[in-house]
Amino acid sequence: MSTLATQAPTFDCRADFADELIALARADERIVAVCNDSVGSSNLVKFREEFPDRLINVGIAEQDMVGVSAGLANAGFIPFVSAAAPFLTGRALEQIKADIAYTHRHVVLCGQSPGMAYGELGPTHHSIEDLSWMRAVPGLKIIVPADPAQTRAAVRWAAASAEPTYLRVPRFKVPAVTPDDAPFEMGRAVRLADGTDVTLIAVGTLVSRALNAADLLAQDGISARVLNMMFVEPLDVSAVVSAARQTRAIVTAEEGLVSGGLGAAVAKVVAEHHPVPVRMLGVPSFAPTGSTSFLLDHFGLNAQGVAAAARKALGRP
Repeated sequence: MSTLATQAPTFDCRADFADELIALARADERIVAVCNDSVGSSNLVKFREEFPDRLINVGIAEQDMVGVSAGLANAGFIPFVSAAAPFLTGRALEQIKADIAYTHRHVVLCGQSPGMAYGELGPTHHSIEDLSWMRAVPGLKIIVPADPAQTRAAVRWAAASAEPTYLRVPRFKVPAVTPDDAPFEMGRAVRLADGTDVTLIAVGTLVSRALNAADLLAQDGISARVLNMMFVEPLDVSAVVSAARQTRAIVTAEEGLVSGGLGAAVAKVVAEHHPVPVRMLGVPSFAPTGSTSFLLDHFGLNAQGVAAAARKALGRP
């Protein structure tokens, strides 16, 4: 497909998350929602109105929230645990490890407003560590959708898969990037643009920016492949190895820490199978306070930053 127009309409994927969850709940009475006094910010108001007996609000008690969800899964329910990503993953990491992943419970952990989506609320509310933390938990599937269509597909997959899953639900508005015929399969990336010089591998909010970076690179005569790696775990190893063999360098881009997240996962595969230059774009440390747009630009997580990293990886000025 062609790369993305810069001025494309943008969408808040939380609405698609909520609408898809309601549709699934209508068809399957096992589906329940569990939250930490976050009904509004999780867009669960309509869910509560339609299924008042199937929304469990434990209050601001994230460890209890995950433990309760494990108990519900033991009883045959399919819990969707919805909370701000920094508090779900930071406060309840032990319960995620012991109660969900170790016991392989079918619980869907929905990290709302991940990355730097809370912007002005500052480092306490930025969720830049979650991909690193969640990747360290064995057996946990990790999905980072890039747009509304993938958010809906991720909700459907997580409900049907019987796998313990961590799903990042974007708050920062993003354009639609997913082709109508794109598959949604565990451990399979979606190729959004073909290229022979460099591969741009991105997740979530950075996918559309990687597409725009490919446009910028094309103006310099650089051909860029773009992969939407929506499953960070399990990673599409085949797609990464093919990129390393068929292009001369790889750039990863994520709204999170560069240590332990998407970039680390890709670099490991490249080092083991076919070493080529890899540049990892992300957040190097605690982020300052500011709007999400400002913070993304501050760390070079935009089309210009991705294109610049690609040129450096190729040894181009």
